[in-house]
Amino acid sequence: MPFKRFVETGRVVYVVDGPYKGKIVSIVDCIDQKTVLVDGPETGVPRSKMRISQIHLTKFKINFPYNGSTRTVRQAWKKADLNKLWVQSRWAEKAANREKRASLGDFERFKLKRARKIRNKIRTNVYQALFNKTYCPKKKTAVAKA
Repeated sequence: MPFKRFVETGRVVYVVDGPYKGKIVSIVDCIDQKTVLVDGPETGVPRSKMRISQIHLTKFKINFPYNGSTRTVRQAWKKADLNKLWVQSRWAEKAANREKRASLGDFERFKLKRARKIRNKIRTNVYQALFNKTYCPKKKTAVAKA
């Protein structure tokens, strides 16, 4: 399967490690094989270099000239309405859910565990009933001959 996401100028990436973990930034320039110059003017990330191992490539890409200034990146970011697109993405939803789960207390985790048990028990019972109705023929009883 061919690659669809490349390390290129304008590619929007999700930071997974370092002080700006959880934010999105745009690649401005490739420094070498392992590092890139990134800028996130709308997310509070200053222009700096990052290792490629610290980021994940997203499907979003904004257009601005090669090695554009922060002002240019900000204009392209606003023009593409990237913050809105990111919030609507499935990736952002998963990240928000992960943060929500991490902030749960002991009692909330306990309630969640109990709710999952109840849900799974209901789901299993319904599945077994459907399975038995569909795949298990009714037992035939022998008819006595008179």
